[in-house]
Amino acid sequence: MSASSQKITKLLLDWRNGDGEALDRLMPLVYEEPRRMANHYMRNERRGHTLQTSALVNEAYLRLADHALRRAAGGADCARRGAR
Repeated sequence: MSASSQKITKLLLDWRNGDGEALDRLMPLVYEEPRRMANHYMRNERRGHTLQTSALVNEAYLRLADHALRRAAGGADCARRGAR
């Protein structure tokens, strides 16, 4: 695992364990790569399109976050059913 991957993993664990500032340190590390990818993708779009790179990255993030929340809620639901 690379040093940056280890740092990201540590920040994720810190955030999960209640360190709210860990998210502030994490976001700049994980935002740059999707932004670079979106910028590359957007260069191939037609002229005059209205979608901006940051909007594309934000939309992808919201979809991933929604998916993760749904999975977490599903897991909690399974745990509740198992506890009955």
